[in-house]
Amino acid sequence: MGKPIIIAPSLLASNYAKIGDEVSKAIYGGANWLHMDVMDGHFVPNISFGADIIAAVHQTNDIFLDTHLMISNPQQYLESFIKAGSDLITFHIEANGDPQVTIDTIKSAGCQVGIALKPATPFEAILPYIAQLDLVLVMTVEPGFGGQAFMTDMLDKISEAKTYRDEHNLDYHIEVDGGIYQDTSKLVREAGANVLVAGSACFKAPDFGDAVKALRG
Repeated sequence: MGKPIIIAPSLLASNYAKIGDEVSKAIYGGANWLHMDVMDGHFVPNISFGADIIAAVHQTNDIFLDTHLMISNPQQYLESFIKAGSDLITFHIEANGDPQVTIDTIKSAGCQVGIALKPATPFEAILPYIAQLDLVLVMTVEPGFGGQAFMTDMLDKISEAKTYRDEHNLDYHIEVDGGIYQDTSKLVREAGANVLVAGSACFKAPDFGDAVKALRG
């Protein structure tokens, strides 16, 4: 049996003017996690939000907060995202700093840790750290903006992550982020992903709960 499917709607696609209501909609709609896309305008060409928003969400509910740091210098800001209430912090292997130091800092605070891969980065880039990870995030679009088209050639990388996990008796989640809708959710689930980040597919849907069920398959 594979891992259960986890739906992690991205707050990036929500209505920021009604953020409290949007989070409640996600929770009551059946979301398992809430994906928090943090962008610094340097590592990716967009700016989203920081630790204060994560802290505000954390203070109002207990949904699992899946924080994705799309920032150049994750080590510099880890403490603030840990204190904000992140349950899992994912950083990019392409970011600055020593990945081992970043992993150790996150784990020592009691948080789960993940590493993300941009589309052009091979799965092999994270192998030195793979046994320490709770999650591997395969980006299925170029990170930085929501609403992009899904890259079907990333399916091979998802399958590679699953095969490696199975062959080496590891237990990390495989998360996908970018262009996830009902049709692409089936593709990534079949390839081995079990954590699906979906922004527009959930927050822009007429019925949040129906959207979550469709993604779950």
